[in-house]
Amino acid sequence: MAMPAASAMVAGAAFANAYAANQMGKAAAINQQTAYLTQARDTLAIAEVKAETSNQYAMLQAGRTLLRSEMEALNYKIAGNTLLKNLRRSNAAIRARAAANGVAFGEGSMLALQGENVGATMRDVGIADLNALTAQVLGFEDATAMLQSTEFQNYLSTFAAQRQAGGLEAAAATTRRYGGLMADVQLAGAALQLYRTT
Repeated sequence: MAMPAASAMVAGAAFANAYAANQMGKAAAINQQTAYLTQARDTLAIAEVKAETSNQYAMLQAGRTLLRSEMEALNYKIAGNTLLKNLRRSNAAIRARAAANGVAFGEGSMLALQGENVGATMRDVGIADLNALTAQVLGFEDATAMLQSTEFQNYLSTFAAQRQAGGLEAAAATTRRYGGLMADVQLAGAALQLYRTT
């Protein structure tokens, strides 16, 4: 049984509106998909830039740490050399005073005094050398720990960014797949109504 022409026109207009809504829903889904994909790409790019910048900064800091430890070690070595110079001066002064007073500086109490000076100075020089080595080792350990920590942090940050990008890509695929689903249902309903009226 055919419906009047006015009903057919209304059904046709409803179908046209449903079709327009369907196309707009699909376009909106494509736009949303594009936004998700762009956000996923940007998330990964930003993570890579941050990791690279963090690496460069860590390498600079590690270099400064090594340089500082080398300077500290050098200062300890200079202190050790200064101790040795002072030892030579001190023992030379002891020998000069002994010789000026007619005392044999190569034996007895003068020799013992010089030996005490040498022993005390060598202990101090040994400590200075140990301090120099310790400064170098600790500087190397600090620089290494700094680089390893940065590398691990960059790994975690990049992994998190990859997970976030993966979620955004999944959301993009879902949006595209199901975008306009309701519009498709409305279009099917409008098509059915148009079919019934014609």
